[in-house]
Amino acid sequence: MALDAESFDLLLPAIQRFVLERLVPAEDHLEEHDEVPADIVEDMKAMGLFGLSIPEEFGGIGLLMSQECQVAFELGKTALAFRSVFGTNVGIGSQGILMDGTPAQKRDILPRVASGELIMSFALTEPDAGSDAASIKTRAELDGDHYVLNGTKRFITNAPRAGAFTLMARTGGPGAGGVSSFILPADLPGITLGKPDKKMGQRGTKTCDVILDNVRVPAANIIGGVPGQGFKTAMKVLDRGRLHISAVACGMAQRILEESVAYARERKQFGKAIGEFQLIQAMLADSQAELLAGWSLVQKVAKRFDAKPAHLSDPDVSMRVSCSKLFCTEMVGRVADRGVQVHGGAGYINEYKVERFYRDVRLLRLYEGTTQIQQIIIGRELLREH
Repeated sequence: MALDAESFDLLLPAIQRFVLERLVPAEDHLEEHDEVPADIVEDMKAMGLFGLSIPEEFGGIGLLMSQECQVAFELGKTALAFRSVFGTNVGIGSQGILMDGTPAQKRDILPRVASGELIMSFALTEPDAGSDAASIKTRAELDGDHYVLNGTKRFITNAPRAGAFTLMARTGGPGAGGVSSFILPADLPGITLGKPDKKMGQRGTKTCDVILDNVRVPAANIIGGVPGQGFKTAMKVLDRGRLHISAVACGMAQRILEESVAYARERKQFGKAIGEFQLIQAMLADSQAELLAGWSLVQKVAKRFDAKPAHLSDPDVSMRVSCSKLFCTEMVGRVADRGVQVHGGAGYINEYKVERFYRDVRLLRLYEGTTQIQQIIIGRELLREH
């Protein structure tokens, strides 16, 4: 059961206040220390942000996709590392269990995920397998009632914080049909973490390698209890995550535009505010038009997502989700670029927020499926339809 409209109308303003009063003032601390303050994480747990997408029966809030996108839009108005703390719990870390897990797996895992007690991380990417997810090499060999896992996962978001991984490994032959999805506790013997990645932007987010050396995990930890379904589970999970990221991109575009408008009103050149110059207005206008187009697209696709059966994949919905992810993440890149341009030389200086956001948003075109993967999905579906 989804959260009723009346309750959601109370939740959304609370999140808006949290972003404005708690997160935005902490952006400088985040940039300087590369860490989300522990008290903010506890506040996130208290607000239920770790369980936004998890049904109430498992201790979450149970938002519809259309509601989640409105929340993601608000969370996108601040440094993206804040959302990343609970992003894997809301999305790719938990949704595979929710969609395809056994009743026992759901009862055991999801309440702890929703409370924030358990941080989940999604481990799919490898050194030689990113966009080509069906070619993963991490092996899971059956040994009695356990599997033995060996391999390396790369760029795994929240791995240093994770209590468990939703991890893809090869239990069968080549291709997508040989991939299974495991619930892998992070404290199992044989699991080690690589050094934290030093990234272009998104300071405060935590990613690193996850190395598996003869890690034994019960066969019962395969999501759904059936080998060979992992790739299908991963693809179903990504639709929701891609819409969420699309909404985040729109929220960040809104924040960058607000920063740019404020600077254009205050900064003076040739005796007047630069916002009075038509070429500055043109850049602001282009950003506003693209933002409104992207946000309209996200809301429309989210409603279509909500209308389909939750446990089923729909190629047409997936195509529209890819359109949203492609357009919105490319759009926020252009908005960020114009934001730096409006700020002039100041936009290249770290103390101005647009410089940080310019670096932060570059990742949005890469994770949860690159722009080029979205183009392939869209093109393939158009040809299939006709």
